[in-house]
Amino acid sequence: MTEKRDFEYIVRTRKKDCSAADEMFNIKYARLARSFHRTIPGYKMTSLKSLPNLAHMIHLDGIYVKDESKRLELNSFKVMGGSFAVARFIQKKLGLRDDQLRFDYLVSDECHEKIKDLTFASATDGNHGRGIAWISQKLGLKCVIYVHKGTSQARIDAIRKYGAIVEVVNGNYDDAVRKIAVDAEKNDWQIISDTSWPGYEEIPTWIMQGYTTIMLEAQEEFAGLGIIRPTHIFVQAGVGALAAATIGFYASLFKDNPPKFIVVEPDKAACIYETAKANDGKLHNVTGDLDTIMAGLACGEASPIAWRVLDGCTDAFVKVPDYTAARGMRILAVPLKGDPFVISGESGAVPLGALYSIMTEEGSEGLKAVLGLDDKSNVLVINTEGNTDPMHFRQIIWDGQDSVPEDYLTRR
Repeated sequence: MTEKRDFEYIVRTRKKDCSAADEMFNIKYARLARSFHRTIPGYKMTSLKSLPNLAHMIHLDGIYVKDESKRLELNSFKVMGGSFAVARFIQKKLGLRDDQLRFDYLVSDECHEKIKDLTFASATDGNHGRGIAWISQKLGLKCVIYVHKGTSQARIDAIRKYGAIVEVVNGNYDDAVRKIAVDAEKNDWQIISDTSWPGYEEIPTWIMQGYTTIMLEAQEEFAGLGIIRPTHIFVQAGVGALAAATIGFYASLFKDNPPKFIVVEPDKAACIYETAKANDGKLHNVTGDLDTIMAGLACGEASPIAWRVLDGCTDAFVKVPDYTAARGMRILAVPLKGDPFVISGESGAVPLGALYSIMTEEGSEGLKAVLGLDDKSNVLVINTEGNTDPMHFRQIIWDGQDSVPEDYLTRR
């Protein structure tokens, strides 16, 4: 039988080396991040939503969605990393102890007097920049955000809502990163970026450690369900920061028996997939417009420090077409009877869309077998964003944009 599947994958069969994960994502860092996040007014644990009927339909024991669409007021997980990195930067600058790392001190007049001349800056596809703008506004500081030419007006307006200056760079996301690095040095701005480069690693590490609050919450929620840990985690990647944080946390916490880790990317911006495919010890970039509906994942250059973790711990790398993300959005928005409704943007829904494709399409039997995806599997995915681009959301959910080709329609 001829294989007929709409995704490509690479499986890693070598022995795992997760030493980098334990170094960067030991549980102590997650506890420190969670301790800080708990001091933010409005903080509350986001929901871990079970999709039992979908799981039964595609022959899994369980599917669990960590729903970040209602995180604080920002509809995205990104604020968890950005706020923690800003807090850690100020902590280091002022020589604060860990027990002084509190939101109420950061917004105090005493603290403001010491940091009032700071300007935070970053490049973004949307959600990260909004998080940096939000925390900057809370601290009464200036903020400059660079976006690429393909960024939607809705995402630009959402950043400006929090008082940031937004500049549009004529290029892709990676061009915006390079441009702000030059301008920040010239203007004495402090970059808070979730990607790393030689000489700039500490702040991206803090951002990734900030994301581990999400996984610590999820583990508490799994414990409440009587589940020790998920057996599989599907996680999306742009530069790889969230993927490394998720995989690093679980690889460190369950050293002797970690979940299976599957990294998912858009096929038009699959820099991590291409790096894994080359397998030559070098990072491999993807160039061009990176024209994918998954705006938050439209990155052509992987973060070097994220790759250290992904290279050592990931079981499979998968790249998928845009309609996989659109299908994931529709599955969440129009669930099977009895399953909860979840609002998800394109980047948030792609792990579920990829899982569905793997479990239902011809030609994926080998991947399912090597990963052990079966009726005993409990799969975790993270819905990283809500409806951050309302017009595009309606075009996908209402109008059927990025529809599934005839060959890959659901047949059950």
